[in-house]
Amino acid sequence: MRRYGHGLVLGKFYPPHAGHHHLVRTAADRCERLTVLVCAASVESVPLADRVAWMREVHPDVRVVGAVDDIPVDLNDPAVWDAHMTIFQEAVPQGVDAVFTSEPYGDELARRFGADHVRVDQDRTLFPVSGTAVRKDPVGCWDFLESPVRAWLTRRVVVLGAESTGTTTMARALAAHYRRRGGVWSGTRWVPEYGRDHSEEKLAALRELWPEAQWEDVEFTSEEFPVIAERQNRRENRMARIGSPVLFCDTDSFATTVWHERYVGGPNALVEEIADRVTHHLWLLTDHDGVPFEDDGLRDGEELRPWMTQRFRDELTRTGRSVVELTGPHEQRLATAVAAVDALLAEGWDLADPLPESR
Repeated sequence: MRRYGHGLVLGKFYPPHAGHHHLVRTAADRCERLTVLVCAASVESVPLADRVAWMREVHPDVRVVGAVDDIPVDLNDPAVWDAHMTIFQEAVPQGVDAVFTSEPYGDELARRFGADHVRVDQDRTLFPVSGTAVRKDPVGCWDFLESPVRAWLTRRVVVLGAESTGTTTMARALAAHYRRRGGVWSGTRWVPEYGRDHSEEKLAALRELWPEAQWEDVEFTSEEFPVIAERQNRRENRMARIGSPVLFCDTDSFATTVWHERYVGGPNALVEEIADRVTHHLWLLTDHDGVPFEDDGLRDGEELRPWMTQRFRDELTRTGRSVVELTGPHEQRLATAVAAVDALLAEGWDLADPLPESR
């Protein structure tokens, strides 16, 4: 089997899937060095930078570059081919010895690069998946996707509320409900609240100095809350990479903005900025009415629960976040939550079509 000096794999990778990765790995095995060129059109929903980052993560030993290509697609028009080639060769100015594709246009692409064309699984028998199929039905194609793409596609649902209103119970119950559906849903996960771990550590550290210390003796500083928000985001991002198409979060970095107000007073601009770094899709607000307050050693301020509930409600509304309130007994709350999550999933992902191909 012939080996090549410099190979090229070119595509939209919109988004990358198992077929793409097989193509890249096959090409890498047959070349001394390989360049992957990711071409994205401005109309597409997945940013070019994300696609480049995903391909670099999955293929760390391959050179991955990106280019914006808004030229219409017409495989029968030499002038259009010329325009595309200008973009391709600006992105990959080095000489190319072989072009690896699974596409019918591979012969012409290789000819224009002055390179051999190596066909790889053109009939998609090894990996029966395409970018079109993934965009249409991410859930049905979930097993063909690598962890960074899954993380980007995962619908993140946040359960938040005042102290002792059942957020952890609800997050666990929702994850269990969706796991019972089987298939790709069997991997559904929930993200524990980092702030609770932080609180346990603070109380333990204080008791090393003062064994009689209680929770009400713990004091927070404003500087702690950006750390809490950042670590909450990290937990979510890790879980989103290994779970199902939905992830349930017991609070989130946005909720940390309200907890900062509760413990320190006023806003913290850095916490708000950290909260905006992660995309969430639905917030479930647990009402305090009808839920007994349970002091587990890390809680106080039962009388503040109505204020906290209202602050969450106000801030969710002010910031335009999609929220559903959970009231009544647990079974009623769970049914309301499941209906809201099902509606979210039924909306689909609404990924824009790429530029149409002229025929």
